Amino acid sequence: MFFSIVPNITYDEKPIRFPFSESDVVTAKNFFRRFKINDDIFSYATVFTKYAIRDQDKPDTLAYELYGNQYYDWVILLTNNMVNALYDWPMTNYTLSKVLEKEFDDPYGTIHHYETYEYGPYPEGLHVDETFYNTTHKLNINGQVVTKNGNELCRPVTIIEHYVEENEKKRQIYLLKPRYLEAFVTDFKKKNTYTQSSNFISDRLKKTG
Repeated sequence: MFFSIVPNITYDEKPIRFPFSESDVVTAKNFFRRFKINDDIFSYATVFTKYAIRDQDKPDTLAYELYGNQYYDWVILLTNNMVNALYDWPMTNYTLSKVLEKEFDDPYGTIHHYETYEYGPYPEGLHVDETFYNTTHKLNINGQVVTKNGNELCRPVTIIEHYVEENEKKRQIYLLKPRYLEAFVTDFKKKNTYTQSSNFISDRLKKTG
């Protein structure tokens, strides 16, 4: 369904034969025409519902569950500005652990980085290095000098912990409420038509410059 809506472009494939004055005209989908949702639109609770992706969810199964048609999976991806579903959609916990076990010798014990606790001048989650972790720090807390060991100010984060946290962030998405689906698809179709220009062929086709 998505590919039928995206407009086409034509371009010359040169050269094809001697004397190299002829060309084949190739027609392809215009994937350079990006459609991006403004981030502030998600503040409109009447239009979107916040949703946490489950391990068993896939774009097509979620589209079927929500809209009654699995071919509206592109609506879910597009409204969350997901370009590559293989990367932008979260992995299952099992798949993630298997990928990390294959990529790293010991993802469960190897330190990926260190993160600070919220204390004094340090915000929670600031990435610091091993030297910071192993160093003694003097801090001015409300006019009083306090000495703290690095391991009191930050904690080690293993490879598995890091990637699980990043994967969990991907689970938080917004779903367009079903009653707005038809209007969204209609608007998307309108925005994927060409207007008159020097390269215009039709509202669904233009040539490259």
